[in-house]
Order: sequence, then structure tokens, then C-alpha cells
Amino acid sequence: MRVAILAHDQFPGHAKTAVGILRYSDHEVVAVLDRATAGDRVADHLPDVQDAPIVERMADAPACDALVIGISPIGGAFDDSWRPDVRAALERGCDVVSGLHHFLSEDEEFATLATEHGCDLRDVRRPPADLSVAAGTAGDVDARTVLTVGSDCSTGKMTATFELRDAARERGLDAAVVPTGQTGIMVAGWGIAIDRTIADFAAGATERLVEQASDHDILFVEGQGALAHPAYSGVTTSILHGAQPDSLVFCHLPGHDAVREYERFQIPDPRSYADLYEQVSAPVSGATVDAGMLNTQSLSPEEAQTAVESFASDLGVPATDPVRFDADDVLDAVL
Repeated sequence: MRVAILAHDQFPGHAKTAVGILRYSDHEVVAVLDRATAGDRVADHLPDVQDAPIVERMADAPACDALVIGISPIGGAFDDSWRPDVRAALERGCDVVSGLHHFLSEDEEFATLATEHGCDLRDVRRPPADLSVAAGTAGDVDARTVLTVGSDCSTGKMTATFELRDAARERGLDAAVVPTGQTGIMVAGWGIAIDRTIADFAAGATERLVEQASDHDILFVEGQGALAHPAYSGVTTSILHGAQPDSLVFCHLPGHDAVREYERFQIPDPRSYADLYEQVSAPVSGATVDAGMLNTQSLSPEEAQTAVESFASDLGVPATDPVRFDADDVLDAVL
């Protein structure tokens, strides 16, 4: 499928969904919409992903099948400045794929345009209607289950999940990602956005995903939020208990000491945070933090190597930046 990605004013640093699609999706990206960097190319900002022109608006994008909303503000709200681009996409006959909490299919203008032009409005965060509470059975699957967890939101959990899957497949192992958030769902083509489910059903939704993927030998479950996050700890705990993982990979941003957007809350040191994850996991699955992942994008190669070595020493387990370096030692640790 040929897609354009909307990432206005956030690309690439705060456009996690856009970057995830560029790096891991099979879709052909024909353009990125970003008012701030229009006229550049993706390769001017991001190495080692598929390249595409950056344009100011949907009207400037080449022909495509869909427009993907590639950013998600806190709370998942729709920014009304995006409306002309969504309107233009629908008028061109393009589907619109969104990971927002604001469902575009419930927007009267967009729903009317979609009907008129034969388009689909796909709200990937909309949960199934038949969810239920967890039965506590995810631990019974034969697959080895590895969950990525983090010290904050946007610390690289989704990236770590797909990098580990790819590293495992390169070894000839039967590995799959279990997507629990909008970006993972868009890349993998299936999943449930756990942060949109009813709280009582969140662990059950995670359990369902693990059991649906249990025909694979290794499952890498995409984590969400952070256990000590003042706003998003609930979804983290639900995934941790619902997945009943065998192993945890702890993801962190080097030099990141306070919760983003909640700076009065300090992030515990890595080993203390890893211990917290293990303590909360203990009564349900007993998973341990067996490896660490860093996002060193903002560091020089030398600084990145030093940060990885320090992080591994702090945690007492192997660590890496899976994009900048390889994931072999971490994969060995979780297997």
C-alpha cells in the first residue's frame, strides 16, 4: 500500500508513529506531511529508513492509497489544523488511518466525505467489542514471551520490540511481535491498543493477544507507558500481568532523569526501576529484567558506546542501542 504520513511540526523527534512506519512497515511511504521541514527529504533527518519527500500539505503529496496520522499528542486528541489535510485525502479517494483516541469515524464531516468518496476511516485504537477480564492463562502458552518495559513513555519500547523480532528471525527463529499500541498495530496489521480498553479488560486484552500469537516460538510483546509514570502506569501494569512474560527488556533514554511532561516526578535509577518491575511481576509470572535497551539517537557514537556500557553496568545485564548497534547480546539474554 502507498501511504502519506501526517507529522506536522513533530518530525522526526516527536513523531513516533511516523518513524515506526518508515522503519518497520511494508507500506511504501510516498510523502511525509510536515509544515516545519517541507522541502526536505526524510533522509535529511533520519538515516537507515525508507526515504520520501517532505511536503507542506496533502495536496502536494503524490498519488497514494491512504493518509496515516503519524503523531499522537498527549491524550490522543485531534489537532484541528490537520483537518484540511484529512479532508483533502478523503476527497482524493484515500483511506485515512488514525491512532488517536479521537475517532475520525465519529467526525461528522469526515464520515460524510468518506461515504461520498468510497473511503475507509480506520481508527486503530478502537478496541474489540467482546473483551473480558483476564483468566490468568497467558503463562500457559508454549512460546517464550518477552516484554519490553520502560522508564518513561517514548523510550524505545516499540523499536526494541521490532528490532528483537528481526534479530530473532535473522537467526531463523519463529518470532512475532504482539502489538499493544497504535504504531505496532499499523506496522504489524493486527493487535489491540491496550490504552483504549476498559481498565478491567486491559489485562484480558493483552492475554488474548498473547494467546492468539501462541503458534510462534518467541513472542515479543510491545510495552506501553511506565510503571512509575503518574499518568500511564495503569496500562503498563495491565500488560505486565496480562502477558505473564518470561523475560523483560528495560528501555531508557540516557540522561533522562524526570518524567517527560511531568518533570516534578523523578525517574528512579535504572537498577531500582528494574527491581520495581520484577517486584510487581513476581506474584503473577516472576519475570526478570534480563537485558536493557537505550535510545542514543541524540549522542555521538563515542558517547553512545559509553552510555550503553554504563547502562549495562547499572542494570547488571547486557544492553545495547538496537538501531545504532546490534541486538545479539540482548537477544541471547532474553532467550
